[in-house]
Formats: sequence, structure tokens, C-alpha cells
Amino acid sequence: MSSRGVLVVAATERELVAVAGAETLVCGIGPVEAAVATARALAERRPAVILHVGIAGARRLAPLALVLGSEAIYSDAAGPLVAARALPDPALLTRLRGAFPDAHVAPIGTSARVGGGRLDIEAMEGFAVLRAAELAGVPAVEARVVSNELGESDRALWCFDEAFARIAELLPTLVSAARL
Repeated sequence: MSSRGVLVVAATERELVAVAGAETLVCGIGPVEAAVATARALAERRPAVILHVGIAGARRLAPLALVLGSEAIYSDAAGPLVAARALPDPALLTRLRGAFPDAHVAPIGTSARVGGGRLDIEAMEGFAVLRAAELAGVPAVEARVVSNELGESDRALWCFDEAFARIAELLPTLVSAARL
């Protein structure tokens, strides 16, 4: 990335749309794929900012609600020597909060398993993306749209299509707010 602009990272192509002034990266599903792809993109593209977007399961939040991560918690971490928490860039989070005053701001858990953690909001890549950015010294933030109630086993009740459409709707404003 020659302009050192915003790199939008998502697990799947369905979570990405083209936005002027931003590059995109499909990092793959799960924390291992996300960490490897993000680290490689950081080394090759040298973005100024990473905006990680996607869907999430949540407790006590309506489907299609926007969540901004106050921290990313690695729910699968075991032991005191394993990093289990990554923080978003405070100024970046503040800018996104200003652009989306009705967004929920809360910790987002990362687990390799669906429903694998104890937090109220869970996804599968956030910690990996934010930790890679943190180690590279690149500001990053996580934004998720709720697609389902955690613990709901009937995937017919999950709102995948609607959540992907909501991300596409929000992405231009997210990118605009993320620019330094």
C-alpha cells in the first residue's frame, strides 16, 4: 500500500465491499488464519490503520446492532504467559464512536469455536487481527454487526444475509472515520 491508508480486514469476502481510499484483505476464518494473513499484509502493505470488520454472535443485543470493540479477548488462551488481550487504538475508537454514537462499545471475544467463550459478544478473528497490528505498531479497531444470538443452535434463525448487508451499508462511514 503506497499511500499508507486504511486496510479493511474481514474473514470473508461477504463482509467486504470496495470503499474508495481503502484496501481490503480477506484474512480467512479463525484466529490462526487471521493472524497469519494480517501479519503478512502488515509486512507487505504497511497500512497506516487497520479496520477489522465482520459479524458476531451476541447475548442481549438485537441482530444487526453495531458493536465497536473496547478490547479483543482471546477466549482460547490458556496460561499466564499467553497474551489474551489486545486493545484498539484509543483515538481510532473515539473517532468511530463519534461517527456511530448509537453503537455498543464492549469487549469482543475471539475463539476458534462458535460459542467458545464466555463474553457477551463473540467472533473468531478479532484478537488475532488486533494483536498483529499491535505488535507492528499500527493503530487498529474492531467493528462487528450482530448476526445471531449466542447459543442459538438453529442457524436458520441467524441473520447472515442481513448482517452482511448492514456491514456493507456501514463500511464507507467506518472507513471515513478510521482515516488518520
